[in-house]
Amino acid sequence: MKLNTRDFGEIEVDEKDLITFTSPIYGFEHYKRFAFLYHKEISEHFIWLQSVEEQALCFLLVEPELVNDHYRPKLPAETVRLLGEGDCMCWLMASIREPFSKSTVNLKSPIVVNPQRHLAAQFILEEDFPIRYPLFREEK
Repeated sequence: MKLNTRDFGEIEVDEKDLITFTSPIYGFEHYKRFAFLYHKEISEHFIWLQSVEEQALCFLLVEPELVNDHYRPKLPAETVRLLGEGDCMCWLMASIREPFSKSTVNLKSPIVVNPQRHLAAQFILEEDFPIRYPLFREEK
């Protein structure tokens, strides 16, 4: 299917690769279907979560290991009910700031994806994680 995107213009995506949110992204409850978009020249640690329903709605997600080696969230019991059995992956939603070095990620509410079932959900963790954690590590 052809998909109009905010950052990449019109692209072709396979409908079988779309992700359906069984529990919505907070603040964006009306949007359920998304595509993961990769840009190999930028980094394999970043992906774009592009809404299929709204061209202007796109989030930048970051692999947790890129920003925090010790991030091991305890997912809620409802994870299996919402996403099914299987290995899930976590992604962190980025908030891009000016200057770019001040950008942050949300450790408190990861996007959790079951890639085998093409299902996702955003969870607010009970653990004491920050909502605004630096995207870039401080140089020592």
